Amino acid sequence: MDRDPDLIAPCGINCAVCSAYLARARDVRSRGVRIPYCTGCRARDKQCALLKKRCARIREGSIRYCFECPDFLCRQLEGLDRRYQDKYRTSPLANLAEIRDHGAASFMDREKARWRCPSCGGTVSCHNGTCFDCGLDSLRDRK
Repeated sequence: MDRDPDLIAPCGINCAVCSAYLARARDVRSRGVRIPYCTGCRARDKQCALLKKRCARIREGSIRYCFECPDFLCRQLEGLDRRYQDKYRTSPLANLAEIRDHGAASFMDREKARWRCPSCGGTVSCHNGTCFDCGLDSLRDRK
């Protein structure tokens, strides 16, 4: 897993375990898997693709992480956290707390261990639970 701290969106989502980021990083299209590609929120200058449209501080780049905002905890971030806990087994709010308390490097180390494939050591996507190193057949077979 890529440990680049620029792969942590302001909302606390780790782009390095996103299916669209992993698809691009592993160039899965060349292996017959059709999934959207993404380079990450910060790399695309989207800051946080899920919150940017609603947050002037993110759009302007005046905060790096949502916990730096004087309006933290906003309704949009609460809703995002609920969706990610329900659908993707991860909590942007818990991620932000770890980043705030222990730093981005510690967070990325924990994430690397958490999303490590038990079969091959590759990276498992939080979005679909598939390893993008050894599980491409299951993605290829999905319609």
